[in-house]
Amino acid sequence: MCNLVGATSPLSRIYLDHAATTPLLPQAQAAMADALAHWANPSSPHAEGRAARAALEDARGRIKHALGWDGELIFTSGASEALAMALLRGKAASVAASAVEHDAVRRLVGEPGLPVLADGQVDLNALPDAALIAIQQVNNETGVIQPVDEIAAAVRAEGGLWLADCAQSAGKLKLPDADFIALSAHKLGGPPGIGALLVRDLATRDAPGGQEKGYRPGTENLPAALGFAAALEDYREWLGRAAELRVHLEKALTAAGGMVVAAGSPRLPTIGAYRMPGVPAASQLIRFDLAGIAVSAGSACSSGSVKPSHVLAAMGWTEDEAREVIRVSFGPSTTRAEIYEFIRVWTAMAADASKRAA
Repeated sequence: MCNLVGATSPLSRIYLDHAATTPLLPQAQAAMADALAHWANPSSPHAEGRAARAALEDARGRIKHALGWDGELIFTSGASEALAMALLRGKAASVAASAVEHDAVRRLVGEPGLPVLADGQVDLNALPDAALIAIQQVNNETGVIQPVDEIAAAVRAEGGLWLADCAQSAGKLKLPDADFIALSAHKLGGPPGIGALLVRDLATRDAPGGQEKGYRPGTENLPAALGFAAALEDYREWLGRAAELRVHLEKALTAAGGMVVAAGSPRLPTIGAYRMPGVPAASQLIRFDLAGIAVSAGSACSSGSVKPSHVLAAMGWTEDEAREVIRVSFGPSTTRAEIYEFIRVWTAMAADASKRAA
């Protein structure tokens, strides 16, 4: 192994897996700490409970305002629950999903899903009639952005409803004009264990009873809701810097023989997927980790097994090619020095692979 790859990084640990989870932002931590000091059940009728209820509704309003959403917001434990609520409790006659959706959707809807084009965007000609259709705004593995205006128009022209998984895009892009939107706080610097389902019209869902206007039983997580709201506010300010960092990264990787997944597609600045020919992703993850760098292969829910990516398969990549792809994702704390270190390790690893192949 080349000494550059195996050596300990001159920096502290470098975290480039923000698409899996972004570390808690200071403003979110402070909001949660304050809420925990004044905790009461928001459903209790006494003064403490009423104060907690007011704080919960304030958090709900702040989140909606930050997102520019004028419909309903149901707090959940995360995006996976929000997706399940929409898919399993909706009133549509049938459900469908694109072939590149998160596993949380694929487990409920099944495979193979509606086809996508080689650029990762959904084939709008394949949309079914009068269905609830799950199509994410941004892909969690490749960063590809779907054509949201065209999707909204096409789904409604067929008399259907659109469920948009916005776990990766919320707080970064304008939300799409969807009927249901799934969110996750920990993807944008909020706490884990809380998310939301945004609903355009509550009449399109069944209500099982309980809290959240009868649509989600269980005591509301007030501290997490306040952390969620705090994390969302002013969250977009660093995206321009992320875009610059990724341009620099991708120029260096292609110069070293790497391949950028969906290079010509519109992509979220914070996510990139890259193939290192001849080096399995599992080996890359180990060597990057030894060098002090955290990256992933595919989504966080499946990267532990490093199984072949269904997203890349749907885009036409072979299994061998897909097994050589890793994901790099940025957050508010990502620095130019960290990107330089990643490039240094990648270049050394690619050079080792070229020598072995020669």
